[in-house]
Amino acid sequence: MAIRDIDDLPKNAANYTALTPLWFLERAATVHPSRKAVVHGSRTYTWLQTYQRCRRLASALAKRSVGAGSTVAVIAPNIPATYEAHFGIPMCGAVINPINIRLNASTIAFLLGHSQSATVIVDQEFFTLAEDSLKIMKEKSQGHFNPPLLVVVADEACDPEALRYALGQGAIEYEKFLESGDPDFAWKPPQDEWQSIALGYTSGTTANPKGVVLHHRGAYLMSLCNPLVWGMNEGAIYLWTLPMFHCNGWCFTWALAAL
Repeated sequence: MAIRDIDDLPKNAANYTALTPLWFLERAATVHPSRKAVVHGSRTYTWLQTYQRCRRLASALAKRSVGAGSTVAVIAPNIPATYEAHFGIPMCGAVINPINIRLNASTIAFLLGHSQSATVIVDQEFFTLAEDSLKIMKEKSQGHFNPPLLVVVADEACDPEALRYALGQGAIEYEKFLESGDPDFAWKPPQDEWQSIALGYTSGTTANPKGVVLHHRGAYLMSLCNPLVWGMNEGAIYLWTLPMFHCNGWCFTWALAAL
């Protein structure tokens, strides 16, 4: 005999919504728009600015047919663009695939191919690493290689020649890419909280790397657990020492917006 609830009330917009950590950023931008969200070198963004930049990223990706069923790879250290990608990519329905920058070109080529990443956001310092990975993929494709969209993130602290080289190879500069997006992009939460939000890989020390998928519900719950377990009070400042490509920074990417 099937077990039934005492009232059998159906789900509707008044009593149910899919859990997603994307709501945390919207709330932070609404309740604390002028508070600092990100500080990186000479750059500082408030929660409102971060929200707008993430929506621009989502919009720019959506305009290029990146959405549900798409994977976007990120090859970058802890920079604002990596943080923004954790919101902007799933805001257009796609899945973020943060890649360990310490891996070699052959391993990254496997990850890009296995994840079927149609877009790659890469820090200028690691552009040649991404380029070498794509060359390996092309060599193994036997004429069936469809190169991904390349978006390169400029860094004022790095050699400008690396950026010029990337742009010369057809990459789009990240800030220019954001300019093509709408800061008021009407993003939609997932219909099902079981929907994937992130894809991560092991380093492949024993065989090919193994992929691990995180869903919106898991990211939401972990984001609430982090401040509780670590005793983080309101106004706490988090120094990024853990790479965001390691398990999405243990979900602190979304936890800080929640806090």
